[in-house]
Amino acid sequence: MRKISDTITRLAAFRAGQGFQSNGQGRDRLSDLADFGSNPGALRARIYVPDDLPEAAPLVVVLHGCTQTAAGYDHGSGWSQLADQDGFALLFPEQQRANNPNLCFNWFVPSDTKRNGGEALSIRQMIEAVVVEYGLDPERIFITGLSAGGAMTSVMLACYPEVFAGGAIIAGLPYGSAKTIPEAFDRMRGHGAPSERQLQKALRDASPHRGPWPSISVWHGSADQTVASSNADAIVGQWRAIHGLDARSTRSEVVDGHSRHVWCNAKGQELIEEYRIAGMGHGTPLDTAGDAALGAGAPFMLDVGICSTWHIARFWGIAKSCVKRDAKPARANSEAPAASFARAFSMPKVGVPNVPHSAKRANIPPSQKPNSAAGIRKVIEDALRSAGLMH
Repeated sequence: MRKISDTITRLAAFRAGQGFQSNGQGRDRLSDLADFGSNPGALRARIYVPDDLPEAAPLVVVLHGCTQTAAGYDHGSGWSQLADQDGFALLFPEQQRANNPNLCFNWFVPSDTKRNGGEALSIRQMIEAVVVEYGLDPERIFITGLSAGGAMTSVMLACYPEVFAGGAIIAGLPYGSAKTIPEAFDRMRGHGAPSERQLQKALRDASPHRGPWPSISVWHGSADQTVASSNADAIVGQWRAIHGLDARSTRSEVVDGHSRHVWCNAKGQELIEEYRIAGMGHGTPLDTAGDAALGAGAPFMLDVGICSTWHIARFWGIAKSCVKRDAKPARANSEAPAASFARAFSMPKVGVPNVPHSAKRANIPPSQKPNSAAGIRKVIEDALRSAGLMH
């Protein structure tokens, strides 16, 4: 059950008129997890715990995308709606502008993407704290994320595979694909990626774990102009190898009008699934009016007639039912590619390096510190020119 302190905090906030976010991203249903460890990544921890949460309930960790907040992503994706319906807890790590000016998780910064360091360790500490605080089931912990949050989901699954029963990566990138800002832009466009063998080695070397491995759900839009769909292929190849599965999918089918490919083990258990959403750009697929209706359309929260939130939870075995809504919010899938690129990734303002600089970060030797503002500006401008967004 929710702690009484959480309920009091929520009521006080509501009475003070704080029930809605000022940025227009919808109602904030989340509470703060104040103390969860040393927090070397300097992240904020937000949680949602249904009032009637059963004992030993599952936990879902949700990572927002760039320019988004935890509450905004929850409002769009509908995760807390489904948590109320099916009885599980939610943890929303939230990026801070001191770490990244556009609120992207730093999935390409080596100090943040290793086991027991940086942002990865902060998220691990949050998980431990909320599991202990609410008596959650340590065998049923899952993680999902969009875009930079999807790439950070890859990081967490690689660095702490023993923690998670399953993961879902939406419009994300494989672990170990980039270690610098220029590499990050290249990988997003589908250029210069490490070989499949190199990515598989990176995943195996990220932790001492040797199995069993989490199940993986991969989602990507066929018209994504921000993160190339080749990254979805790379994620599937990376995890297919570690599961020891054949390159060919075990089964292919059409779900809600979109293709789904499944890889099963010898016992017929579904270990990897991949959805390709026809005609969808960069964002989380939603169905805000169907049988599995959840969430609300918004930038990068795209009403395309399939509810990834519900399908992911069902793949993990924690969704028992559908949620229905009376009204259908307006669709939000018309953002131009140029605007999508500029807003959805980690485009800092000119002269501001898109790397962590919080005082709480681990000490970085001078040889590894970011380049000068002029150098960073050149990197960003070169990336924009390469993407056709600057002349």
